[in-house]
Amino acid sequence: MKRSEVTTTTMMLTRRSAIGSLAAIMTIAGVSPWAGSQARSEQSNGGRHMKHYAMSTRTISDAINTAGLLVVAQWEAKEGQADKVAQILDGFLPEAQKDPGTKLFLIGRGKDNPAQFLFYELFQDEAAFKAHAESAYFKTYIAEQALPLLAKRERTQYTLL
Repeated sequence: MKRSEVTTTTMMLTRRSAIGSLAAIMTIAGVSPWAGSQARSEQSNGGRHMKHYAMSTRTISDAINTAGLLVVAQWEAKEGQADKVAQILDGFLPEAQKDPGTKLFLIGRGKDNPAQFLFYELFQDEAAFKAHAESAYFKTYIAEQALPLLAKRERTQYTLL
């Protein structure tokens, strides 16, 4: 089966627009931007929410107070694979959040279309992002397990100012 191409675009954002984008994405994902470090595990109409949305040891304002590399990714699972992808991400997310170069890592699942997943990832810098992509947990959960279950994968990079 052919893997979807990864789209990577680099764009500059002002701090204000980055904060606004974070709040908008969190709203779309059904997460309050003011309670980003709280855990959630309730059920929704679209399926199970991810248990962890942000690093519990940092607040959103702490994470965005300095420059970094912001990565926004969108996935769509193949027909009948959404719950399996969510289960894989449930194991992946705590590992990604513990990574020392990760400032903030959020994953949301579509309310209207539970086959859609939205990632909002903030890394200290390009080197931290590269270390994340080369980590054993990324290779296991994402490259080996999740990617074969996807119909679509898009990713855009932004530099915080």
